[in-house]
Amino acid sequence: MEIRSTTDEDHDVFVDTLLAPFGLFRETTAEDGGGAWWSALEMDRGLLAVSDDGRPVGTAGAYSFELTLPGGALVPVPGVTAVGVLPSHRRRGVLTALMRHQLAGFRARGEFLAVLLASEATIYGRFGYGPATYTARLTVPHHRAALAAPRARRADAAATDPAAPDSGTVEVLRHADCGELLEQVYDRYRRTQPGALSRPHRWWALRAGQPPIAPTPRYIALHRDADGVPDGYACYAKDKPDSLTVDEVIAADDAVFTALARFVLEHDLVDRVVFKHVPPDHPLRWRLTDFRAGEVHQDTDWLWVRLLDVPRALTARGWCADGELVLDVEDPFLGEHDRYLLTVRNGRADCVPTDREPDLSLDVRDLGSLYLGGTAPSTLVRAGHVLAHHPGAAARADALFRGERSPHCLHWF
Repeated sequence: MEIRSTTDEDHDVFVDTLLAPFGLFRETTAEDGGGAWWSALEMDRGLLAVSDDGRPVGTAGAYSFELTLPGGALVPVPGVTAVGVLPSHRRRGVLTALMRHQLAGFRARGEFLAVLLASEATIYGRFGYGPATYTARLTVPHHRAALAAPRARRADAAATDPAAPDSGTVEVLRHADCGELLEQVYDRYRRTQPGALSRPHRWWALRAGQPPIAPTPRYIALHRDADGVPDGYACYAKDKPDSLTVDEVIAADDAVFTALARFVLEHDLVDRVVFKHVPPDHPLRWRLTDFRAGEVHQDTDWLWVRLLDVPRALTARGWCADGELVLDVEDPFLGEHDRYLLTVRNGRADCVPTDREPDLSLDVRDLGSLYLGGTAPSTLVRAGHVLAHHPGAAARADALFRGERSPHCLHWF
């Protein structure tokens, strides 16, 4: 078997080979509203597994994104996608060969992180990826959707206080008529939200992906601030006669989110409103008069992270506490095992090899889960994933890895 890079000339065979493992054909893949998602594939980042008789049997690809880290740094990351192996060639090492070849290629490009969305939670951990952001659906019955009046307000409440009266406006547009505005609003949002990925212009131009990028009809509730500048939107449609589904809410702050949430929750002629992507700790449920009205379901992982260069990755992000931590990191898939001294001062980190006794021993996939601050080290210690070598090590690690905001990713790829 050969693993080779692809070019634009391989596009059709790549897509057809990818769809076959899922039992899909091109004409049936648009039923999820995603449209021709493969139009945004970067064929110079694709890999094709070819059998000895010359038949394509597996694929792996990657997109070029920017990831927002805790502290606000924007770093380039490959977003792994289009991974599949023909059913006739499973359990023959094809996927392992593709993943190994791909990781080597990322390193050759100088990339120190990789991300993906896992189709199955049991597949990618063995390749060093760990779940790092989480999301949930929130369903609110229309007759219980009233937002509570604030119980406490500062006398000097700023315009960004979610309890303050909204001084902006909301207008309803068709998404086909405001794509450029959506692109601008999303880009400003993702630069401030840890865990968020960029949506390159070519995605919007090609209308690839899922709403609001895809051509699927959607309404847009566009929020403008007091000066008329767009600073948030909600993308929505009635996908059932009695249900309004909100694909995503993009907001500059909690006050804008609250204004947009109020707008969709007050929509007439629906029995329920479904928010498809809400961070686990989002305050929206607390804003409801009836706390139990917000039903959380499909609480799941979203973005998975893989570290390829531990020192570069740890020094790239920002930190909220000072301290030291010795990490003993094993990377079974790449056959690497190293120990690092992480020293944080004034929000910046230094990470160097050390022979000091470790505070924590962990797999690189668990380090990926901790990296964006969405998973507490103590949680993985209690789960038996991470070994704490002395009392207090987990608590110190919790203080270090905690981010200023919970990471969240909305982008589908």
